[in-house]
Amino acid sequence: MAAALAANPGARFQAYRLPVQPGDAAMIQLGLANGKTSEAFVSPQGKVLGAIEPTSRISSVVALIHGSLLLGQWGDWLIELAASWTIVMILTGLYMWWPRPFALAGTLWPRLSLRGRPLLKDLHRVIGFWIAGLVLVMLASGLPWAGAWGSAFQMARTQLGLVQGVQDWKTSADDGHAHHGTSDGSMATPMPPMDHGDSLPLSVFVGIAQTEEMAPPVMVIPPHAPQRFGPPTTNVWTVKSETQNRPLTRQVTYDPAMAMEVSRSDFADRHIVDRIVNTGIAWHEGQLFGLANQLLGLFTAIGILGVLMWLSRRPEGKLAAPPAVSDAVPRGLIAAIIMAGLLLPLFGASVLLIWAASRILRRPRAV
Repeated sequence: MAAALAANPGARFQAYRLPVQPGDAAMIQLGLANGKTSEAFVSPQGKVLGAIEPTSRISSVVALIHGSLLLGQWGDWLIELAASWTIVMILTGLYMWWPRPFALAGTLWPRLSLRGRPLLKDLHRVIGFWIAGLVLVMLASGLPWAGAWGSAFQMARTQLGLVQGVQDWKTSADDGHAHHGTSDGSMATPMPPMDHGDSLPLSVFVGIAQTEEMAPPVMVIPPHAPQRFGPPTTNVWTVKSETQNRPLTRQVTYDPAMAMEVSRSDFADRHIVDRIVNTGIAWHEGQLFGLANQLLGLFTAIGILGVLMWLSRRPEGKLAAPPAVSDAVPRGLIAAIIMAGLLLPLFGASVLLIWAASRILRRPRAV
């Protein structure tokens, strides 16, 4: 810490990240005088190896693209709109998939003896069925980050009094894009003056953190340091795991003068709503069960063949939907669309716009 502060005059110590392996550099997070955050990496011998602004990392830029397409709030809405429509397409596709009459071939496995469009249709039905659940989980687990849906959920979470404490994931309404819960160091909130005169040194709490054997990355945070989620810590040292595999997260606080444990909380202490959301986020990020989780996500992404079916059915030479079989809409379907519009607000808004546009375009023009 002393080496990092010496290399950055005027900076304030915000957090220390434990090295994962012996001999690895430690990360010292600093609040700079200009209000930005810097992460300095220091060797076990006390040499500052370099520093980086967390938001300039490739992973942070990729997360920004994933969350908002670099278009701010409009990009976030576009992504949420696409996700909402995909959920509806999956559910309606499952309804169309339901075999009438029931037959295993062409339903649970494709009839490879077919050729051309019939084979493509079989592949679409079978692959669509087997990946439907994975796609729905992937899409639904991303909604808590989204601007419209996430904000509504955040409000309901608070107003209904379902949980206590600070929500530990962000929506685009919080900071302009959806953060994926990595330790991105975005703690550049103005920091109050810190007085550690009555506190034991950092090394004591680093030693305690090592004995906790938490899932990395493990952060050691001094009193009054700003937090990524929620208000600053007050008069305690905090040791916490910021692993993306959220069911493994844990946090312990300590009295600064005596190093006695003040509080302890882990994933099981959270409300069931937060546990479900955070488990979904870990799945969405491919961290819930490691490489297998990531391979399932990859399989889910490449298994969506809907675009091929659309290309085969669209009117020749036009960018348009396939011709409608009938203009009649069953009442049950209308009720289902209304329900989907309430659960997925951007989908509902887009349906109303499409309906209004179709009514206007179909009006007979005066001669």
